[in-house]
Amino acid sequence: MDQATWLSQVNEKVLEPDLPICDPHHHLWDHPNSRYLLDELLLDTGSGHNVVSTVFVECASMYRADGPEAMKPVGETEFVNGVAAMTASGGYGPIRVAAGIVSLADLTLGTRVGEVLDAHIAVGLRFKGIRHAAGWDASDVVRKSHTNPTEGLLLDATFRKGFRELGKRGLSFDAWLYHPQIPQLTDLARTFPDTTIVLDHFGGPLGIGPYEGKRAEVFAHWKKSITDLAKCANVVAKLGGIAMPINGFGFHKRDRPATSDELVTAAGDYYRHAIDCFGPQRCMFESNFPVDKASCSYRTLWNAFKKIAAGASAAEKAALFHDTAARVYRL
Repeated sequence: MDQATWLSQVNEKVLEPDLPICDPHHHLWDHPNSRYLLDELLLDTGSGHNVVSTVFVECASMYRADGPEAMKPVGETEFVNGVAAMTASGGYGPIRVAAGIVSLADLTLGTRVGEVLDAHIAVGLRFKGIRHAAGWDASDVVRKSHTNPTEGLLLDATFRKGFRELGKRGLSFDAWLYHPQIPQLTDLARTFPDTTIVLDHFGGPLGIGPYEGKRAEVFAHWKKSITDLAKCANVVAKLGGIAMPINGFGFHKRDRPATSDELVTAAGDYYRHAIDCFGPQRCMFESNFPVDKASCSYRTLWNAFKKIAAGASAAEKAALFHDTAARVYRL
């Protein structure tokens, strides 16, 4: 059974179809066995929810083949900026895809990364910041981030020299890491209080390898770390990206994809604690598509978000679904 057929087994009615959404985290790529470009994204964003804008986040796609190694990721910004220009024409409806772009610049270059950041900026105003993924775990079962980070990347002195270059340019930093590393991010946030840091995917609570079958223990550790991190006023949280295989819920192994109720039951405690700690003005729901598509459809996922936010006020919903993302990414 192909993925589209598998996902079609759950076809929920769209909740609150008029609520404006900015999806602040999705990817675009074209790999030999996996294609997710504008056509595929529009099928998802057009499946019933009112997605008015999106933010693209780096995924090592369309790097330059030529030129200095450090500058090759600028090709991704060029590629995505072109896709953004397509939807800015209005020819694909009211949605503005990649109204914000988060790309990669290697912060381990130290101060030399400034040239790379300036090259990204030169591509256009849609470039808002970078993500230098730091996901590392001692277990071989847990895949390290595509940047091949060291164990203590966020604490590294040269990395921090590069990080300082973001603040000089008013750029934000998306943080992708695993839950045991969250205290390192808290230290980074305290050291650079004037730089906006966006916590991706709840800080990566793991549920595979040595963490399998230890959900209560992982949640307790994660909960304390998030409580400490949220004390840093410069950190905001993306709520999503928790239906990946590494999170250990196992939806991708089932005969049928997850329903919105199942998503809420499995991970609702993570959402509620993050919102309690950061507040709606510092939280934004995210799809992390197509990665989380391994577990559920786009329509189902945003229904789950709306069920989680069911008790929120109109202003709180506006923040969670659109306004926080638009403000943080300066859309």
